[in-house]
Amino acid sequence: MTLLFTHPSGFDHVTPPGHPEQVARLESVLNALKGLDLDWREATMAEDSEILRCHPASYLESLRARVPESGWTMLDSDTHLGPESLDAALHAVGAVNDAVDAVLAGQAPNAFVAMRPPGHHAERAKPMGFCIFGSVAIAAKRALDHHGLDRVAVLDFDVHHGNGTQDLLWDEKRAFFASTHQMPLYPGTGRMDETGAHGQIMNVPLAPESGGAEARAAWRRICGQVEAFRPQLVLISAGFDAHADDPLASLNWQESDFTAITRMICDAALTCSAPVVSALEGGYDLAALGRSARAHVEALRETAA
Repeated sequence: MTLLFTHPSGFDHVTPPGHPEQVARLESVLNALKGLDLDWREATMAEDSEILRCHPASYLESLRARVPESGWTMLDSDTHLGPESLDAALHAVGAVNDAVDAVLAGQAPNAFVAMRPPGHHAERAKPMGFCIFGSVAIAAKRALDHHGLDRVAVLDFDVHHGNGTQDLLWDEKRAFFASTHQMPLYPGTGRMDETGAHGQIMNVPLAPESGGAEARAAWRRICGQVEAFRPQLVLISAGFDAHADDPLASLNWQESDFTAITRMICDAALTCSAPVVSALEGGYDLAALGRSARAHVEALRETAA
């Protein structure tokens, strides 16, 4: 059975009116997953020591000092900190860590984390792109350093390049990071020649207006590299903003493409006997987000059956 980790604090990270990274995103995802046979679990809050796997103490302290009593603190032009946002971000990290702990303990072959804020744009000491902590990168480091794994793969199909994950894992030879993303597009990183300190990073930019055929071809290539790397755990940054209906980008994926790519990733993971943990990143058309997240989790469930 597929595990689902979430926490009510995800609804307490309230952004300014009209902001695309809104409470309704989590509502749409969780509503779409109702009725599926999932093992729902409440996430724990990450301790400071988990954040420090990827971010310096000075960064965490600066965030705590900027939590407002009301309203919002602008961390950058599109990343906001409300009174409850930091707790939500700590639970988002805790949720991915909890999922990693559970699958590595053999409790399930895979898990999905439905939390916000997202995390794949947060760099070592820089919040950006709606993201505060690099949740998936932190979970990768936990798997390597706490659980003693030798190889972890982090795979990102969000339409925006996971610059934060890349930054946090740039020097980590035990972690293979691969991303498809629209280019040109925010944040402007993710060129093919960005290969990491040990050649363990694989970026596959996709042209605007390209669709599922190009995406599936890219992920077939990536999954071949995953199998060659032989990870003991696969982490997914699951953004659904490559959908044709998403307002923040211009790729033309459909729900069937998310299903196909998820199956490819799960097949590669199964070949390596690696469990899978997937964590929600982007997706800003609420209806498309719900449908796509459900398609993704249904594909995870097929593998877990």
